[in-house]
Amino acid sequence: MTVRRLKTYTANTGYVYQYYFVGKRPVAPPGHAAEYIFDVSSDRKTVYPVTVILPESTLKAWATVHSRSLTDAEQYAAVKMRLFQAFDEIENLEQHDACITVDSHRLETALNALGVQ
Repeated sequence: MTVRRLKTYTANTGYVYQYYFVGKRPVAPPGHAAEYIFDVSSDRKTVYPVTVILPESTLKAWATVHSRSLTDAEQYAAVKMRLFQAFDEIENLEQHDACITVDSHRLETALNALGVQ
């Protein structure tokens, strides 16, 4: 049995989210993107999935500019930062299509905030 680490994030929207990482899988067609799935709750009763998509084209664009590829840990960190941005920007996240994409601008912003060059 896998024990998941339940984490908490207080968003700018006023919600306090609890979430945990469920897993990562490739998006069809293979090599197109990676899908990171989180289970999220804003009321501690209802849990719903939130998907963060990290396109391969975004990773390649970053690698071209920085002359190196991102590690798996750096990719996960950028995805998690994008999840936090969604928590901060989208009120009632559970009522929206909970599929969020990391574009090149958001990737660069997140990695800069983390000090990744």
